[in-house]
Amino acid sequence: MGAGPCRLGVLAVGGLTLITGLLAAGLPTGDGAPRALIPQAAAAPHTSTPQPAATPHSPVPQTRSVAVRIIPGVRVLRSAGAPAGGLTPRQIRAAYDTGPLASRGITGKRQTIVIVDSFGSPTVAADLARFDTYFGLAAPPSFRVIQPAGRVPAFHPTASRTDWAAETTLDVEWAHVIAPAASIVLVETPTSENEGTTGFPQIVAAERYVLRHHVGQVISQSFAATEQTFPSRRSVLRLRGAYEAAARDHVTVLAASGDEGATGFRFNMTDLFTTRAVSWPATDPLVTAVGGTRLHLRADGTRGTADTAWAGSGGGRSVFFARPSYQYGVRGVTGTRRGVPDISLDASCASPVAIYASYRGNDGPWSTICGTSVATPLLAGLVSLADQVAGHPLGQINRALYEMAAAHDKGIVDIRKGSNTQVFRQDGRQHTVTGFAARAGYDLVAGVGTVNAAYFVPELAALAG
Repeated sequence: MGAGPCRLGVLAVGGLTLITGLLAAGLPTGDGAPRALIPQAAAAPHTSTPQPAATPHSPVPQTRSVAVRIIPGVRVLRSAGAPAGGLTPRQIRAAYDTGPLASRGITGKRQTIVIVDSFGSPTVAADLARFDTYFGLAAPPSFRVIQPAGRVPAFHPTASRTDWAAETTLDVEWAHVIAPAASIVLVETPTSENEGTTGFPQIVAAERYVLRHHVGQVISQSFAATEQTFPSRRSVLRLRGAYEAAARDHVTVLAASGDEGATGFRFNMTDLFTTRAVSWPATDPLVTAVGGTRLHLRADGTRGTADTAWAGSGGGRSVFFARPSYQYGVRGVTGTRRGVPDISLDASCASPVAIYASYRGNDGPWSTICGTSVATPLLAGLVSLADQVAGHPLGQINRALYEMAAAHDKGIVDIRKGSNTQVFRQDGRQHTVTGFAARAGYDLVAGVGTVNAAYFVPELAALAG
């Protein structure tokens, strides 16, 4: 699964909670996730990202935190106090330069972002309100929760349910940060998306409902399954109906590319493939694959140095899908296959964001969270802004992204450092899955690059749709 619940065991460590199997999963030793995920680092997350300045609402105390693995979409650094260590809305907005847009009233007005998650969170509405109050944000015009694929079972604080609740909270709060005037519809499904086809029939049914009833203009999906865990290519093709409908209805569909760099999890959701692998639905040509970067920010959100590719950014070549026409210009990188990601935003555990979540079983209520599950709702917010500028839904945006990159438009910012090579221990051996390095132009770790929203939003609005 890309950004969904974890089925690994839970172990208490020093009064904190750690998902067991974390080290066995062999997370790499690169710039972000690996160091933040080592249990010994629990006393203080190791990150070069500046600590956010204290807000007027309250001081920022020192808190203990430990990383919790959610396979493979988000990683959570639990924190009992205020959001020490997590980037704030002010910092992220400054980093992506949304201020000039907001000053012109481009805030997602009259748009709706659809967020799809297994199970959801029982406290998400109250948590969003608390998050908004703490950071001085206005509430969205509308926030609705629907369960079109069946009633979600009653919440119990199991590892799976709390992990999906964290994912849901992240998706809702951070899509709202970027597009504060957009309405949000949270679509909860009654089964867990894991690896292979598990949970996807319910997701497809829910998304078909969303499209049939014209619920929103952009769909954000922070989940994925490694292509090799599906029984066959045919089994994936049978699940594409919602994306085909979205393409016809001019609805943009986004998906996280995953957090295992150049590899992915096996069906048991514990072991990694020891060869290159990528995940669906990010690999679907009808979907925009969202990879990850690391932000190097000062306390005010301005950059100390240029963004770099995150080591965990899922990227590579699909085994199921051929190169789509919009990637013809980068065929020297993708070859004959669909390449991912298409574009990247913040995901590194060295530049995590803060969330507020109060569901039972959470050590929080403040947590520091990272992964391509951060990047995906951020992009959903940006697409919503572009929809507002265009005055209509943009639908598929991939062709526009590659045209913008080829034209060296200011809205696309190239990423030229970093790679998604993975080094990990598994079955008593050290394995290296050689990934891809960031380079000038398109690459298989950051895609076309990241964004400067002040330019990206109007440029995308002009080209897409």
